[in-house]
Amino acid sequence: MAAPALLVDNLSVEFQTRSGVVKALEGVSFNVAKGETLAVVGESGSGKSVTAYAVMGILDAAAAVTSGRAVLGGLDLLAASKEAMAEVRGREVAMIFQNPRTALNPIRRVGDQIADVLLRHANVTPNAAPREAIKLLETVGITDPVRRAKAYPFELSGGMCQRVMIAIALAAQPSLLIADEPTTGLDVTTQAIIMDIIAERASATGMATIFITHDLGLAAERADRIVVMHAGHVVEAQRTRDLFAHPRHPYTQALIAATPGHTSRLAELSTIGGNLPDLRAAKLPACRYAARCPRKLAICDSSLPSIDPTAPEALACHNPVSSPPMGEAA
Repeated sequence: MAAPALLVDNLSVEFQTRSGVVKALEGVSFNVAKGETLAVVGESGSGKSVTAYAVMGILDAAAAVTSGRAVLGGLDLLAASKEAMAEVRGREVAMIFQNPRTALNPIRRVGDQIADVLLRHANVTPNAAPREAIKLLETVGITDPVRRAKAYPFELSGGMCQRVMIAIALAAQPSLLIADEPTTGLDVTTQAIIMDIIAERASATGMATIFITHDLGLAAERADRIVVMHAGHVVEAQRTRDLFAHPRHPYTQALIAATPGHTSRLAELSTIGGNLPDLRAAKLPACRYAARCPRKLAICDSSLPSIDPTAPEALACHNPVSSPPMGEAA
């Protein structure tokens, strides 16, 4: 099997807070292949964004990576020096943030912000950088790019700011793009355009994409595979069509049942019982879904099945939902 674009293996992260240590991630493992779109889904607080920030090396000062590795092109991003990460971030791995207005520099013109990346990571000359920035704005579908390049973020709509963020992220043609809730707050039409732009660049360059979202419907439409997270754990990973046809982990099954579809009626939706565990607790159960799980066994409190970070599929459950019969369509 070819080496993945990114391999995350046994990643654990803790936060020091006034009320105690928060065990935000524990043993997170997954991979994404070149040219693949991987969606990472789960409730708020499941650790999706923390995982992305750890990979990017931009965790809060109160956070600490306590174990694991994140290998991109032979480099362990978690062990890399600040100097090495400064070269890799933007050139090999780039990120689109959830709120582009706060991610963009409010006192620099957007064309200059794109040019900064081109000058640092794309071997573009100072004379050529403004022209290339305008081309990138045109590529991401911004009309009148010459005029828009001279605008400040506050002069642009939310959708335009998100397109500027995409232009910045794609400027150096990274091998991996992490998109953290890239369509939050955008209308449906703009959402589709944003996702189309990302997909077209991935198809053209072989770029791997990690798409973080709480929207399972969007993940179903856009992802090749899906990783499901709950309370800092990866609980399941499958090909998208297989996950929706035959979810194996009880949490995945509950999450899908609580997700509205195009023809869903309110009465047909269910809720996920219980609450996320307190990640500050001195002793958490091995399976952090155990207290909410209708299929819990005694072993769930003390043991959690391990996950192979190189495998395309994963399941961390002692009592999964029954598999489909052999030969049934996947």
